[in-house]
Amino acid sequence: MIRGTCRTCGREFALDQVIRGGGECPWCGTPFNADYAVALVAALTDMTSASARLERAIEAVADMQPSFTLETETVLGKMTRDLARLRGTPIRQG
Repeated sequence: MIRGTCRTCGREFALDQVIRGGGECPWCGTPFNADYAVALVAALTDMTSASARLERAIEAVADMQPSFTLETETVLGKMTRDLARLRGTPIRQG
């Protein structure tokens, strides 16, 4: 389950809560992106689904115990960099 933290109230939430809430913090009600709420919810829905599929696929490959290794950077590199960009996004009020 993917979790995040609201930059306004500082509370942790699950992405499913944000999706159900239409793009708002489930605790303080702050819109996470008032200008793109529909697009944000769609992207979060895609992220949740893709994350679950990736986890299942990696688990399935690992369970097969193949005769190769995978380089973590080649699987998670761009995602790790994009997540770092999210951490660096400034807090926007109003």
